[in-house]
Amino acid sequence: MKTFIVLLFSSPALFSQSPFDGTWLTVPPLPQEPAVYLLAKGVFRCSGCMGNMEVEADGYDHKVAETAYWDTLNVQIVDGHTVEIIAKKAGKTMLTEVDAISPDASMLTQLVKDTTEAETVTIETRNRRIERAPEDSHAISGSWRAYKTNRSRNGSIVKYKCTAAGFSAETPLGERFNARFDGKDYPVEDDPGHTMVSAKLLSPDTVELTSKRNGEVVAIKRMSVVPSGKSIHVVFKNKEGNTTMAFDMQKEP
Repeated sequence: MKTFIVLLFSSPALFSQSPFDGTWLTVPPLPQEPAVYLLAKGVFRCSGCMGNMEVEADGYDHKVAETAYWDTLNVQIVDGHTVEIIAKKAGKTMLTEVDAISPDASMLTQLVKDTTEAETVTIETRNRRIERAPEDSHAISGSWRAYKTNRSRNGSIVKYKCTAAGFSAETPLGERFNARFDGKDYPVEDDPGHTMVSAKLLSPDTVELTSKRNGEVVAIKRMSVVPSGKSIHVVFKNKEGNTTMAFDMQKEP
């Protein structure tokens, strides 16, 4: 989004209480596409995972294309049914993922610990196998579809405040921004990815947020409060992965 329209309202009372104001709990969305893994001949490959990758599975840190949150990946085969992945940025562990396959190789449980902030966020995702592993490959190989995910509360809640002038957000982890409806980019404080956000007010109950890194748009999130005021419908466009997902947020009492 290159330009912004600042919507002005004649009555100050209109924003005395915005439907966005309050604390919201995200209902974690499931990935729309299956994840595909191949671990064979000492090399780990995946698509539709935490980042499409190809790296040696030898338990050592390997340089990969730098992202906002990691620049090395470490893949270790723990045993015939377990794989551990560690992502680091400038030597600091940012993400640890343990993938555990059931004894019959039909189920995959992924436990992710996000340590980008001072307080760890955990995400557990359960998957069903939809394609068998090729011969002579690790049990994680094949295609998997997620059917259930849980995220720790500290990584699921956010407090919003909307006025005629701008939109602000704050999480329990310390990430926060205060973006005016003026088309300018504002920093997300305490974000190791150094994300910038601009806000656009489309109507009293709809806001569009555009996230940028290094001047490039990485995501667009349109949020609409439903008429009951009890939930927000979110359409999230990930420009880096060229994907779109929709999910809801529920208002906390």
